[in-house]
Amino acid sequence: MPRSGLARTKSVEQSIKDTDEPGSRLRKNLSAWDLTVFGVAVVIGAGIFTLTARTAGDLTGPSISLAFVLAAVACGLAALCYAEFASTVPVAGSAYTFSYATFGEFVAWIIGWDLVLEFAVGSAAVATGWSEYLRTVLAYMFGDGVTTSFDVGGVTVNWGALLLVVVLTFLLAAGTKLSSRVSMVITAVKVAIVLFVIVFGFFFVKAANYSPYVPPAESGGSASTGVDQTVFSWLAGGTSSAFGVFGLLAGASLVFFAFIGFDVVATTAEETRNPKHAVPRGILGSLAIVTVLYVLVSLVVTGMVRYSDLATGEDGEQKTLATAFALNDVDWAANVISVGALAGLTTVVMVLMLGQVRVLFAMSRDGLLPRALSRTGEHGTPVRATILVGGLVAAAATFFPAGKLEEMVNVGTLFAFILVSAGVMVLRRTRPDLPRSFKVPALPVIGVLAILACLWLMLNLTILTWVRFFVWMALGVVVYFVYGRRHSVLGKEQ
Repeated sequence: MPRSGLARTKSVEQSIKDTDEPGSRLRKNLSAWDLTVFGVAVVIGAGIFTLTARTAGDLTGPSISLAFVLAAVACGLAALCYAEFASTVPVAGSAYTFSYATFGEFVAWIIGWDLVLEFAVGSAAVATGWSEYLRTVLAYMFGDGVTTSFDVGGVTVNWGALLLVVVLTFLLAAGTKLSSRVSMVITAVKVAIVLFVIVFGFFFVKAANYSPYVPPAESGGSASTGVDQTVFSWLAGGTSSAFGVFGLLAGASLVFFAFIGFDVVATTAEETRNPKHAVPRGILGSLAIVTVLYVLVSLVVTGMVRYSDLATGEDGEQKTLATAFALNDVDWAANVISVGALAGLTTVVMVLMLGQVRVLFAMSRDGLLPRALSRTGEHGTPVRATILVGGLVAAAATFFPAGKLEEMVNVGTLFAFILVSAGVMVLRRTRPDLPRSFKVPALPVIGVLAILACLWLMLNLTILTWVRFFVWMALGVVVYFVYGRRHSVLGKEQ
């Protein structure tokens, strides 16, 4: 019997039927290869070029490679659940659409609001990082003194980030296939740079730099106490989250940011020619590729220099992959890496914005947001939603510093992973009749392990991150009751 009120669900059949609604139909022209490229394009970016060195120097030491493995395990378990859901319900919206079919409208809204935190805030954070790398590259070309920001009336305007977001907004509005082709070219460049780091950096590796693999907690670093301490460290009575076991666990939760984005593949299911087979291959294939690359890069970087040389400076200067090469007097290689990072971050912002647009598209088609946002243009893309997302990301990236945005994105993504993992188990029980071209093996064991792994990583984020997350979600609840519940298409039908 269909449920009503906050728990009303939208059937899988209705979700699929809505994909053919005139005026809001997406063009189906993506292949499994396109999806794999999207996945690799968004995952290889900010995490590998910026987080690896900083996390090793401030939290984990050489055990950063193990931190990547722990984060990859959690992602892999969740990826299996995403693959089954996306092949069963090949509709735009990813975790939002999946939750609408299993937990009901209110939970779907919450997860949709949560995905705004992952995709939009993530886009803004990475765009500011892109602007910083642009400044570095321009300095190589024109000398020091080049800047990608200026002050107007006491407000800092980041014109580099603004330029990137504006260009990508027009590109996304022009069509998903075109975005995929551009992403493919840029992704090839940055994968080549990552392979260069691994192969060339290997010749500078010194075994002594791996000892101690897990530095003792009292060995220094950026201590984290108070609201900047991880929740698990606080519950366990720890005094710091830097180095030691607590540092390793905190590092795993932080480098999780490097894996964010593979779930964007699920948001493009509606635009895929053969989603039941292509989507699982795209999700699992991209995750497998980047995991191998991440572990190899982290091993090389921490083998090239002492982890203490990668710690954030007293002046707040953060280290990157290029730092390891500069400390080995290979400045030209550091310059090459900076160019690769610039290319890498470009596709990250583009694909995160693509994911955000598709989530807004799905929510507006259901009436939880203004229906006008679901209208598609001549290129088969939701142009209005694209322009809106572009404007919001541009404003955030232009006027606000990145700050703690990485952790905010992490907690939102992990929350989405938990709901998807639980949703797969619910849908197996409530709709065993649905055709599934891909099934999670050993369910419910894998589903429960995915939930526990994601919850574990969430507990190793800081207390302040949790506070900000609860405030954001509370705001989402207000928006739902003020607008979404009253304009819900499903609610009006009932």
